[in-house]
Amino acid sequence: MAELEDPLEIAGVELPNRLYRAPLLECAGNGPDAVDALIRELTPAAESEVGLICQGATIVRGEGGCAAPGMTRVHDPAFVSKLTRLTDAIHDRGSRIFVQLEHGGLRSMETWHAGYRAENSDLRQLAVSRPPPVLRALDRVGFLSYDAHVLGTAEVYDLAEDFGRSASYAIDAGYDGIHIAGANMGIVQQFLSPFYNRRTDEFGGSLAERTRFLELVHDEIRRRVGPDVPIMTKVPAETTAPRFVRKHLSLSDGVRICDRLTAIGFDALVPVQASVFWDASIVRGAFPACAWRDERFREGYADAFGSKTRAGMVAFLNWFQSKKYDFDSAWNRPFTSRVASRVSVPVLAEGGIRNRDEIDRLLGGGDCDAVGMGRPFYAEPRLPARILGERSEESKRSAICENCNNCTVPQATGARGVCRTPSVLEKRGELRKTGAYGGEQSDG
Repeated sequence: MAELEDPLEIAGVELPNRLYRAPLLECAGNGPDAVDALIRELTPAAESEVGLICQGATIVRGEGGCAAPGMTRVHDPAFVSKLTRLTDAIHDRGSRIFVQLEHGGLRSMETWHAGYRAENSDLRQLAVSRPPPVLRALDRVGFLSYDAHVLGTAEVYDLAEDFGRSASYAIDAGYDGIHIAGANMGIVQQFLSPFYNRRTDEFGGSLAERTRFLELVHDEIRRRVGPDVPIMTKVPAETTAPRFVRKHLSLSDGVRICDRLTAIGFDALVPVQASVFWDASIVRGAFPACAWRDERFREGYADAFGSKTRAGMVAFLNWFQSKKYDFDSAWNRPFTSRVASRVSVPVLAEGGIRNRDEIDRLLGGGDCDAVGMGRPFYAEPRLPARILGERSEESKRSAICENCNNCTVPQATGARGVCRTPSVLEKRGELRKTGAYGGEQSDG
């Protein structure tokens, strides 16, 4: 039975404990202040002794592919070399850091962000196959905009090489490992999913053939970084896909993908349940009414979605989905438990994990080997100081995050991912006054 404070080894890299900061949008971009912004964002978690920090999705190409404003690109070795300051800062505080590599494909801003499309009118989405009929219908009514470029076979190999190059730049900059963004509707999931992938070459067809791109990415990274660098990935099961989506990844499909990825050499897996769409099933929780009403973001929403009226329509859909995808504690447990019982590599769990008792049950029951939290770090950048260590009152060992999602919706405008909920901020202030986060007072 594992304890949260126990160390964990992933392919030779030892994590000091089994708590990790799950990938989040840092919104640091690539400007002159990008490295400083990442240091401010990530070092509080390291100072409070989190075992691993997974820097959120970074883009492997110089144009296109961003799923949200402000995502950092890691295609340029000159820029990535500057991130040595970040990795040194994390290591100096005793933690480890992996970088998550991503390309959004059909989920990129060139699909949904009206202002970005207007400024980049010649930019096309990369697609695994022609967009599915339901997405083409949304394009016809003007809700989304598709001018997709379907990748040829040679171009698929080129994209895998971009993942490999970016990984090598990151390892040279001191990152401890590579995390592939294999879920959340990015291009890797689009290759895996029968909803998106209707290719007739070596990258489409059976589940094994649809897994081929992720295997190719692994091999390309391994060729460039060597045998001793950990490579992990998220693995999706599209269990929350709407009923009208007949072809999608079942939970059994997700387990079979994990079996294949273990066999080809992935060093850790993060099984997650989601949909085929970018919807509330990814974050779950309450409708973020405060964020939608916030006057500071009204113009940004209108720019992102095309007008204030259209932004209102998106807000309504957000409200509607929140009724279906209310918060569910440890919602990936059925998936991680099945995978953990089958594979020989560490299985990491995230999604709706909020308190120490829950963590102890997951680790003690063999449902996973490490536990990650995401949005709670927006609410408490120094959360590990309260979760790790000697046991205390349960009220002091639960994240104060209210799962309200007021942190996430403004990111469509390019705003930082920070907690904006007054009741949560008040609780954080009270905890700080009592010394719950240790001597450091800055939130990064």
